[in-house]
Amino acid sequence: MTPNSPACKKLPMKNEFDVIVLGLGATGSATTYQLARRKRKVLGIDQFSPPHDYGSTHGESRIIRQAIGEGEEYTPLSLRSYELWREIERETGKELLTITGGLILQRRASETKLHGQHDFLGQTIACAQKFNIRHEVLETGDVKNRYPQFAVTEETAYFEYDTGYLRPEPCVSAQLNLAEKYGAMIRLNQKVSSITPHQNTHVRVATESAVYEAEQLVIAAGAWVTKFLPPAYARFFKVYRQVMYWFRVRDDSRRAFAPGKFPIFIWISEAERDFGFYGFPSLDERTIKVASEQYTLTTTPNDVNRQVTAEEKKSMYAHHLRDKLPGVSDICDAAVTCLYTTTPDANFVIDFYPGQHRIVVASPCSGHGFKHSAAIGEAIAQFVIDGKSELDITGFRINRFKI
Repeated sequence: MTPNSPACKKLPMKNEFDVIVLGLGATGSATTYQLARRKRKVLGIDQFSPPHDYGSTHGESRIIRQAIGEGEEYTPLSLRSYELWREIERETGKELLTITGGLILQRRASETKLHGQHDFLGQTIACAQKFNIRHEVLETGDVKNRYPQFAVTEETAYFEYDTGYLRPEPCVSAQLNLAEKYGAMIRLNQKVSSITPHQNTHVRVATESAVYEAEQLVIAAGAWVTKFLPPAYARFFKVYRQVMYWFRVRDDSRRAFAPGKFPIFIWISEAERDFGFYGFPSLDERTIKVASEQYTLTTTPNDVNRQVTAEEKKSMYAHHLRDKLPGVSDICDAAVTCLYTTTPDANFVIDFYPGQHRIVVASPCSGHGFKHSAAIGEAIAQFVIDGKSELDITGFRINRFKI
């Protein structure tokens, strides 16, 4: 944490709060909303004006699925998030969650690791069976017959009926609007300069223009989380630049890639360079969104190259689309970067700041956090208020990493 400076001490003191939430992306907006609806006096602060495209919560769509191959402990979070997104939709009148069905494609003998897990397909199937999630297991011929858009060879597929996508920007906006409706104070474009615990009674948060105090603080700063952690713990959070692409569908194939005809998909390949790629049906009747993941080159929010080169677009098409989705052309209409904040085991961190019982660090990250964010916000609110949550988040403690 940045020590209090004389400049900070001269800033005007603002109202005191029960809880301050630092960072208002997926996790922070959900937490602020859930605290406000529980009648806590809450302040949400962000250095930008969310939703924005500087972090991890943007890009038109995010996959939501029920059976979680990253680990069955995530499935209760996902299932609860489905319920919460529908509640938020009813309260706001906004469409946030669209069901398309979803495929996970993988050769059964694959040793490719996705989000820290080997045999992602097998673990997903086992999870679906345990939680009675509506699904089918499709062999190669079944996929060819049902979804000829995919040029499969020896892949087995898991099909989940209620997989779909969330609209990340409207999700964030909806929760921030509801938070304000329930009495939260939102302060945007205020960069936090220091966080200081005081006499075991409160936490002081200084921005460039004001100083705030609260009984508790939730740090949900996304890719900026390391700024607020001591070096011994900050080293466990690595930030990676990822790219989302919108490739144009060939004119004679547009109907085949429309929602209702084409599902969400995750295609786990045999390539050593990455796990494969994933994508969405066309939302504009012109393009489909696809992306892969890379965990070779780290970056920081300040240093990341937000431009996508022509070479990157050509490589994405050549390595993933050309031979697997023949109905998609090599014309890339748009490409946008985003940031993944990843831990060594690809699992979340939701825990008290080391040595501080008034500060919670929330980093539900590693490329699979958005689908869970509504339930995570609820769990953090319960954790802050009651010291425990209804859903088990004990596996996300930071002390699993040995310093």
